[in-house]
Amino acid sequence: MELSNNPQTQRWLAVGLLIFVVLLFAAVIIAPIVNKGLELNETKETLAFNLQKYERILAGKNSVVANIEGIKQQHEEQGYFNSQGTSALASAEMQEFIKQAIVQAGGQLSSTQVLPSSKKDNFNRITVSVRMTGNIEVLRSVLYKLETATPLIVIDQMDIRPMRSIRNRITRQIEPSNGLNINFQAIGFMRAEEK
Repeated sequence: MELSNNPQTQRWLAVGLLIFVVLLFAAVIIAPIVNKGLELNETKETLAFNLQKYERILAGKNSVVANIEGIKQQHEEQGYFNSQGTSALASAEMQEFIKQAIVQAGGQLSSTQVLPSSKKDNFNRITVSVRMTGNIEVLRSVLYKLETATPLIVIDQMDIRPMRSIRNRITRQIEPSNGLNINFQAIGFMRAEEK
């Protein structure tokens, strides 16, 4: 097929070729630039949104710090931690409190033993091993007294066993006993001693 030398055809051919070159230029050069511009604009909007969010968070920082200080103050006032100067004094105070709780409930304290204190995070864990005897009402009363105490005392590793029945010397019958042998650990906490 032969191209005609017709000026009209050549003009249309030149216009078509120009349109093709312009479209090719737009597809190869302009479209990626526009896409990158749109992507950067979206990134800019995301960053601006995040910046506003962080500015709102920072604006509320003072109120959050004040709330934290208020919570710390309230926590100190509640007295959950033993305020004695050393763990030895804290364990002695715990032993005396436990002894009083058992005696007031009508039980009998067999022994108390202070176990070595352990430090976790910024707190010392004061543990007292307790052996006592009494009936179920005595046990209930002692547990209530210890678990509602301030500073906080937690009961752990409880072992309850019935006392041996006693044989009546006259009737030679075994008389049931309501008594219980009770072993448990009482745990208190205090802030770690600063060195």
